[in-house]
Amino acid sequence: MSDVVLIPLIGASAALGAWLLLGRLWRLWHDYDRRLQDETRRTLDASFLFVDAAQLRPLWWVAGAMVPLAVAWLAGQWWGIVPVLLGLAMAPSLVLRRMRRRRMQLFDEQLPELMQALAGALRAGAGLQPALQHIVPQSLPPLSQEFSLMLREQRLGLGFQEALRHLHRRMPTESCSLVVSALGIAAQTGGGLADTLERIAQTLRARQHWLGRVRALTAQGRMQSHIMAALPVCLLLVLARLEPEAMSLLYRTWYGGLVLAVMGVLEILGIVWIRRVAAIDV
Repeated sequence: MSDVVLIPLIGASAALGAWLLLGRLWRLWHDYDRRLQDETRRTLDASFLFVDAAQLRPLWWVAGAMVPLAVAWLAGQWWGIVPVLLGLAMAPSLVLRRMRRRRMQLFDEQLPELMQALAGALRAGAGLQPALQHIVPQSLPPLSQEFSLMLREQRLGLGFQEALRHLHRRMPTESCSLVVSALGIAAQTGGGLADTLERIAQTLRARQHWLGRVRALTAQGRMQSHIMAALPVCLLLVLARLEPEAMSLLYRTWYGGLVLAVMGVLEILGIVWIRRVAAIDV
């Protein structure tokens, strides 16, 4: 009699637990999808890529279906899908972050030429605003896009100082901060802005030169981090395909799972450590 009561009670408890777990997972997925769409929209808008984020979702679903299947086929087991799904979940944020970083890097590389041209226009007798309106359309993106937006905000009635602050908010780099501060002070006090802009251009060129040297000297370390991170994973997939019986101990036993967990932790620590060593600030 007790079994008759106990079995339905256990079944109901398991069903309730599964329902609550599925509800929690659904909420987590909904929050992740909403944050990803917002981040994608902000990044695309900031990059002047006017593409609906919803149009990119089919590509993401295709990648999310094809890549895990390919990994499962190479590994010979379905357990290989789990880390791939985690990697695919992190990939969009990493790609968007790299897009923003690359755009700011290009902006900083173009700033010295703009400052030099602006200084030349000021020495020729032009005002600050007419010089910007003449030079900016001749520049390349992303600098032309950002400064054109700043000039467009001024034409719509926004003050020069406020437009500069908006520019710095969109491009929060040290080079942009230096240029915005110089332009803002010159707009308020006047004075020899041409000499100041030439000195800023020389400073930015020297900074870009040293940044390029640092990136060249640390390129080997960054490449080593990528290779050393990918090598154990690739080797694991290949061995799982070639020797499935021997490799089955890694995911069928508790000590095999412990080895995989330790390997994953050491992989992450190694990548973080190498990238921190190679990240030299100038």
